[in-house]
Amino acid sequence: MSSEQTQTKWGQFIPLVTVFFFWGFVAASNDILIPVFKKAFDLSQAESQLVSLAFYIAYTVGALIYNGISVIIGQDIVNKLGYKNSLALGLVISALGTLLFYPAANLHSFPLMLSGLFIVALGFSLQQTVANPLAIALGPITTGSQRLTLAGGINNFGTTIGPLIVSFAIFGSAANASTDISIESVKIPYLILGVAFIAVAVFLKLSSLPDRPTLVEASAEDTKSIKGSALKYPQLVLGMIAIFVYVGVEVSTASNLPAYMEKDLGFAIKDIAPYISLYWASMMIGRWTGAVEAFTDNVSTQKILRFIAPYLAFGIFLAVNAIAKHDLAPFYVYGLIILVLIAADMASKGNPARMLLIFSAIGITALLIGMFTTGMTSVYAITSVGLFCSTLWPCIFTLAVSGLGKHTSQGSSFLIMMIMGGGIISWAQGAVSEFTGIQYSYVVGIICFSYLAFYAWRVSGILRSQGISFDKKLSGGH
Repeated sequence: MSSEQTQTKWGQFIPLVTVFFFWGFVAASNDILIPVFKKAFDLSQAESQLVSLAFYIAYTVGALIYNGISVIIGQDIVNKLGYKNSLALGLVISALGTLLFYPAANLHSFPLMLSGLFIVALGFSLQQTVANPLAIALGPITTGSQRLTLAGGINNFGTTIGPLIVSFAIFGSAANASTDISIESVKIPYLILGVAFIAVAVFLKLSSLPDRPTLVEASAEDTKSIKGSALKYPQLVLGMIAIFVYVGVEVSTASNLPAYMEKDLGFAIKDIAPYISLYWASMMIGRWTGAVEAFTDNVSTQKILRFIAPYLAFGIFLAVNAIAKHDLAPFYVYGLIILVLIAADMASKGNPARMLLIFSAIGITALLIGMFTTGMTSVYAITSVGLFCSTLWPCIFTLAVSGLGKHTSQGSSFLIMMIMGGGIISWAQGAVSEFTGIQYSYVVGIICFSYLAFYAWRVSGILRSQGISFDKKLSGGH
């Protein structure tokens, strides 16, 4: 293999991660829309979580449509259209969804708002199906999961600034007013977002991204022995459940936080955005830490970068909030919590199953602290869940598709389908909160992390029985 083939194709990778940024920007902005819609439409906590449900269930519907069309035409639709065309189509679909925000605001229609979010996410479903394996393909397979983690870090840059920008767009001119929230204030931000979707679609069409990259090279033995569906592989089936509960705990932790801070701690809705930003910045902090091996093979440099990367990401969070004129004093103590992330990352020793187990255990601990303490201690404990969710997607994704050979693409679409967990579990936690209160409803997240710990233990045995080991292969904890 030539030197050129073994290097990450950064010229192609950089335009690709633009779509990762959009996913994060919109998903985290939903956490600002939830309390806004709750007040404007007079919703219960469970009803407000329909925002997450509509958004994330669209991923499943999109995956079903993708597989259904592929069956009807007798060919994988992405392979038929090409990767660039599929990405562009997904962006156009998302742009169409943003157009619904205008009539929805004018008509004061919550169902129409949900429909707009659903269509935006429907486009994201197609984009995710293409972009995740494409990120892995743009360079050597040994650092593919690190590129996926790095792309996730860009995603979380979007999640960090998304709540702040949308909050400013909604509350900016009347941040200190006591008047009711106007639902019409969401129109312009989402129309601008739609224009951005179209612009990036054109940009990607003109980029050097490959239309049909080689994603999976099955061996002759694979080709002979593998028949039927990817669902015959237990690592994938259990991994689908893992993706469901992982996205569930990631999203529900953040989407229920505003209600907890407003109802139990007395925060004004407009003052919650920095903490939502901190949660999603925590995802960025963790992913930047886990992606260092995508840049260098030098072990000494990697050790240094494991300390530099998270605090660089934390610095971006502080800078963005400083620009937004938020008080930074409450956030400095969070720098100490980041040390727990670094220690956990080092303890994983580059094994994705070990990282999944360690981070799930710490996630359980963080939620227990959040449930049984008060004040800002509980808020920091809940936001720190973002640190320990940060690298779980590439861990689960890598473990679930390992050994699938020519069924890897099919397995990938099944995993994308399970993103619906973000909506269903968020709604479930909202429903539980009606009986337990918001703070104790985080027991739902503990259940999710418990399954992830089980999956980490179980999949290790499954893969070992198939002769697959990750020790000293896919380093960096992915």
